Parts: sequence; structure tokens; C-alpha cells
Amino acid sequence: MEGAPPAGRILFWAFLALIVWAPLLLGSNRGWAWGPLAAAIFLLCTAWCVAWAYGKVSIPEPLRKAWPVAALLLAWIAYSALHILPLPESWVAAISPNAAAAFAAVRAYLPEGYATLSVDPYASKGALLKSMAWVGAFFLTLALVNSRSRVKVLAYVIVFAAVAQSIYAILMHLGGATTEYFGAVIFHGASASGTYVNRNHLAGFLEMSLAVGIGLLIASLRESSSGSWKAFFRRTLELVFSAKIRLRLYLCIMVIALVTTHSRMGNTAFFSSLAIAGVIGLALSRHATRSTVVLLASLIVIDLFIVGSWFGVEKLAARLEQTTVQDVKEREEPAAYAMKQIEDYGWVGSGMGTFYVVFPRYRAENVVAFFDHAHNDYVQFAAEAGYIGIGILGLVVAFSLAAALLAQARRRDPLMRGMSFASIMGVAAILIHSTVDFNLQIPANAMLFMVLLALGWISLYLERRSPPKEK
Repeated sequence: MEGAPPAGRILFWAFLALIVWAPLLLGSNRGWAWGPLAAAIFLLCTAWCVAWAYGKVSIPEPLRKAWPVAALLLAWIAYSALHILPLPESWVAAISPNAAAAFAAVRAYLPEGYATLSVDPYASKGALLKSMAWVGAFFLTLALVNSRSRVKVLAYVIVFAAVAQSIYAILMHLGGATTEYFGAVIFHGASASGTYVNRNHLAGFLEMSLAVGIGLLIASLRESSSGSWKAFFRRTLELVFSAKIRLRLYLCIMVIALVTTHSRMGNTAFFSSLAIAGVIGLALSRHATRSTVVLLASLIVIDLFIVGSWFGVEKLAARLEQTTVQDVKEREEPAAYAMKQIEDYGWVGSGMGTFYVVFPRYRAENVVAFFDHAHNDYVQFAAEAGYIGIGILGLVVAFSLAAALLAQARRRDPLMRGMSFASIMGVAAILIHSTVDFNLQIPANAMLFMVLLALGWISLYLERRSPPKEK
């Protein structure tokens, strides 16, 4: 129809709507929330493929170049599907004796003589659908974010969504509210949680969003050196009175929300990843300016010592100081007990989504709490997917980080350097936080993590020129 918006534009805005929507429903960490989210992602992927078949959209260069990760992600999907495929019991016994024994003890719907590598194929089916959805999010990011203008829009939408989440979280925390939100009771008074049940998962969402915001701020800096100190200060004053100051204020609001979560590892991961990405950026980039150095220093000094001191950094510091051996033990216990599970299920694991089923067998008698997650993403992925699975996922992250690092070293485009910084920092933050938490088990955060991985490839391969016009 003449005058109708191009197909790619419609799909792009629909995808942005999903990114905004995902955190609002308890981080989409309920079946009634992640199911429709996954279905919407599948629908968008299908629509893009149909549009491509009819010549309405084209394949962007980053999507072509990301074939190593695409191959690994397809291998991951096939590997996850293998866990729920009915196999002769003798095969399962040879591959994973513990899975065969567990399956025999709970004879499921399969005919006699057949079993699955997953000890709970029903749970693994749900995990497979989630994996397919997050792979779809990675694909959609590469397929739809095909111009510099769309990169900016994506980044700003992530930032605006996080700012809205931050304002809500801060206000509810300052008001000491206790609310029932979609059936979950959230105690905002103790710590800011926003629309998440667990404050640590709000912290994980903010870590990644802050990385994107800082990347945008870096992209707004001048490419050339400031020259004299007089010119540098003149440009600094221009920055203070320019529209860029609004972005800096957005970051301040997000940092306030992060501090008021009182998440020890969340805040540690944020500042550590900022320092790591900053050092890497300054070391690799041949185009770093004095403004970049000053910006990175100010982010740490201003946010931590000025903004944070007004909004609870003392409480956070107190929590860090008062952290006892028992606190650490409680966090480490599930992961420590699960190490035996990793040893028993070895190369193929017990099946994705099955941790809560298998863990009771390995916990100590005095551990009576219910654990549906290991509170350590590395341990949980190793326990459920085995050495093979965590190896595949590790390569996905490593290749994407390598792309972002190459972009830092090679690209002159400030926007692409800013987005590669965002990818490095955001991914590093979650990798640090994952040592004591399970952000990657939360659908909204897992989806945003995949977007950040895709940004690494976009920052390396997206050209300045506009893509072919969509029909």
C-alpha cells in the first residue's frame, strides 16, 4: 500500500516495545509473562524472514559477519533440543548414567525402553523455548538495527526505559511502600526493587542500561584532541550547557537507583566494569581524547562520592562492611553443593531448567530452603548444560566481546566506539555479577544481555553509509 511505513521500520519499533515491556512484568520471570514475550519475538523473527523473502528488507553487514556466533547459537539450540529427544535407554545410560537412573526412577510419558538426557524434559522444554527467544532477540538486534540512527534510537530507548524504572524504584523506596504487584509482594522500603521481585535483578538491569548510557555519552565527545587547556575548558562548558547534560542527569538518576538497591555485587560489578571497560578503551583506542579520560574519571567520582552519598551509599558501604562469613556462605552454599552435581552429570548436564529438581539430592541435610537457582550462573549452566553446553555459551560471549574489542581498536566513528564500550562494560558487569547471582535466568535481563552481545558486532561492522532503502 502506497504511503505505508516500511516493513523493517514497523518491526524495529515493535522490537523496541518488547525491550521496554520485558522488565515491567516482574522482569518477565513468570510463565504468563515470558511465554507471550517469547511468542512475540518468534512472531517478529518470522515476519522479518517473510519480509526478506519478498525483498522488503535486506541482510545487514553485522548479521552476515556474526555467522560464527550464529552457528554457535544454532548449535546451542540443537544441543538443548537433544536433551528432550526420546533416545534408547541404553544410549542415555552410556552418555549420562545419572540421567538414565533418574529417568528410570520417575518413569515418564515415554514408552518402555526410551529416556531423555534431561531428568525433567518438561522443564527443559520451557528452557528450550526461552533459549530460542533470546537467540531471536540477538538475531532481531542484528537484523533491525541497521543504521546509525537506529543504533541511537535503540540506545536511547534502553536508557529511557531504565530511567523510568529508576524513578519508580526510587520513589517507592523513599516512600517505604509495600505493594502487591502481579501477585508478588515487593518490599520497597528496605531496598529499591522497582518492578522486579529481587533487588539484585533490578541492579543487573541497571548495570547494563548504565553501560549503554555511558556509551552514548562517550559517543557525544569530540573525536579530535582538545588542544590547549583553554579550548578544553571551553568545550567542557559547552557540554554543561548543551543537551548532553540531560543524558548525564539520566545517568545520575540510574546510579541513584542502583545505589538504593543496596545490592553489594550489583554496585561492585557496575564500578568494576566501568573501570575495566575504561582501561580497555583507553588502551585500545587510538582516538581517545582528554575529554574521554575526564568523563570516565567524573563518572566514578561524581556518581560514587556525591550523588551516592545523598541516596544511601552509606547504607551500601555498611552492608559491605557488615558482610559476614555466614552471608558469603549462604550465597555460596547452593553453588558449592552443585559442584557435585556437575561432576556427576559431566559433559551433558542434567538438562536446562532442571536445577530445582536435582539440587535437593546434593544439598546438606541442614539446608531446608528451596532453591530454584544456584545463585551462580556459571555453576547453574554447567550443572544443567554440562561442559559442552557451557563451552558453547562461553564461545558466544568470547566472540562477541572480541568483536567489541576490535571495534574499540579499529573504528573512528564515535558512535560505534561508544556502543562497543557499552557492549564491553555491560557484558563485563553481568559476568562479574553472575558469580553470586542469577541475572541470566531472568528473562528481561537475559534478553538485554543478548542485545548487548549483538551491539559488539554492530559496533564493529556497521558502516556509516545508510542501508538500502526499505520498501
